[in-house]
Amino acid sequence: MIITPFLVIFIIVVFVLLYLFLKTVDKRKWLSALIALALTPFVYFYMFYPFINILSNYHHQKYFDSEAWMEKPALRYEMADHIIKSDTLVGLTKTEVSNLLGNYEWLSWEDNQNVHNENKWNYGLGIEPGAFNNHKECLEITYINNYVIALNQYQEEITFDDEKK
Repeated sequence: MIITPFLVIFIIVVFVLLYLFLKTVDKRKWLSALIALALTPFVYFYMFYPFINILSNYHHQKYFDSEAWMEKPALRYEMADHIIKSDTLVGLTKTEVSNLLGNYEWLSWEDNQNVHNENKWNYGLGIEPGAFNNHKECLEITYINNYVIALNQYQEEITFDDEKK
C-alpha cells in the first residue's frame, strides 16, 4: 500500500469522527481514543474507502491494444485517452483503422443531407464506472480523403429499450 497525503488526511478524518462519536457513548477520553484508534483502519477500509470509490469516477488508464479493443468493448474507455493523446490513429487509412479497431459500429448522421456520413465512424467505448453516471462514452473518427484527421470523444445518454416506448 502506498501512503499518500490523501490517505493520511482521510484516516485522520475517520479517526476524529470515530473519536467524537465514541465520546458521546462514554465520557472517558482515553478509552474513546483507544477504541477509535483500533476501529479506524476497519471503518476506513470497509466503510469510508468503498463509499469514496462509489462516488468517484476514477478508472484505470491503459495503453491502446487492438486485441483488447475488439475482445472487451465495454472497457474501451480505458484506452480512449491514450488513443486521442498519442494520435495513434491520425493519418491512418480507413482500412488500417478497420484492421486495428474492427468495423465501425455506426456512422454519424448528417441532418442537412439526410444521409449517413461515410467519413465519420463511431465506436462505443462503454460506460465509465461511477454511482451517478448515466452516460456512455463514444469515439467519433473523422476522415478526409480516406485518412483520419480527427478523433472526438463524446458522451451519449444511456437509454434502455423499455424507456423508448
